Amino acid sequence: MLTSESLSALPGVRHGFFTREGGVSEGLYASLNCGLGSGDDLENVAENRSRAMAELGLTEDRLATVYQVHSNRAALAEAPWPADERPKVDALVTKTAGLAVGVLTADCVPVLFADRRAGVVAAAHAGWRGALDGVLETTLAAMQNLGARAETTTAAVGPAIEQPSYEVGPEFPASFLGQDPDNGAFFRAAPRNGHFLFDLKGYVARRLARAGLARIERLEADTCADPDRFFSYRRACLKGEQAYGRLLSAISLESRDPWPSISPPTNWPGAGPRPARRWWTKASTACSCSARNPGIT
Repeated sequence: MLTSESLSALPGVRHGFFTREGGVSEGLYASLNCGLGSGDDLENVAENRSRAMAELGLTEDRLATVYQVHSNRAALAEAPWPADERPKVDALVTKTAGLAVGVLTADCVPVLFADRRAGVVAAAHAGWRGALDGVLETTLAAMQNLGARAETTTAAVGPAIEQPSYEVGPEFPASFLGQDPDNGAFFRAAPRNGHFLFDLKGYVARRLARAGLARIERLEADTCADPDRFFSYRRACLKGEQAYGRLLSAISLESRDPWPSISPPTNWPGAGPRPARRWWTKASTACSCSARNPGIT
């Protein structure tokens, strides 16, 4: 398990960017595969998730994850969902103590957030499409609906595919350059003529910086280039493998004691008792991290 120094410094917050090490799965899923939809034996996945949660001082039934579809949507979590009822979103926020919110990745960027003052944490799955369409900003907006503020929020950008491993085709930069010509800084020429190497993690970090966060930490680890520690969709494709595991990144609040009492905002959407979850923004078209990747589950 890898951790962020910035998040570790926050009292009452537990988190982890889990590697593939320390689980019970075998073969292509060896060994800490935490993806419910990966095709792995579900008993092994449950044990792996249980082991991961033990590192955060929790049990497996206190982990909330979603059905990820490369969207820009976020949901509020107050309890885990049954596997077949998980919302199709790509970020989770919570202020429920003792509940971990997590995302699954295999090259995409996991981002963990915490506002210690407000007692709000979040986890986001940012592939290129989700990042481009605003999943990070949606996550922050959802946190703000719970009382968080950008200027008191810390974010950690976890292990993901790094620029030397992320080759994209000639058409790929257009959407980013159309959004902002300065995004050209995240592309450099690849050895293959007409292709580029894309710095997804750098792009994610700049989106976070422009949102005005208090602190942003970037963990330097390349999931594609490090098969001993990480699962990678792109590496699996290059090797012709038919399956790949999922890495879990999760964050939780230890208890309510350190957190001040903050009333729900007056502009909370809807009336009456607060529902178990709410979605922010419309879904974007489901799409891939690297052109062909299905939803990460």
